[in-house]
This record gives sequence, C-alpha cells and structure tokens, in this order.
Amino acid sequence: MDELEGEFVVKVNGELIRHTKARDLPASFDHLIAFKPVSPEPPHTEAQHNAMSKYTEYLQEILSRETK
Repeated sequence: MDELEGEFVVKVNGELIRHTKARDLPASFDHLIAFKPVSPEPPHTEAQHNAMSKYTEYLQEILSRETK
C-alpha cells in the first residue's frame, strides 16, 4: 500500500483531511470519507491488474483504522 496514490479523505475531530498517498493517512481517524485510488490507463499489464486487485484489501485495512 506504500505506493498507492489517489484521493483519500478522512475526518479527524470534525475536520476533513485530504491526502494523495495512502501511506500518509493517520493511524486512526473518525471516518473515511473518500477512497479513490488512481488506476493506470488501459490497456493494463498483468502487474497492474495484480496491483489493482489489492484495492479492496487496502480499503479494508484503511477502514479498520476508523474509531467512530
């Protein structure tokens, strides 16, 4: 997940905080507001398909950081 880029928005103490890299997200936050990873332009290589297939796993990991 260290290389995952896109639009990631979390709410912390009522404030929306935006990040462009998933690795920059805080260890805990109130709510995940947006999870929009950037997908490469098609046609996709097998390596790109493998990377994109992990998006759901990354989303679940990030959601596990929600505290409310």
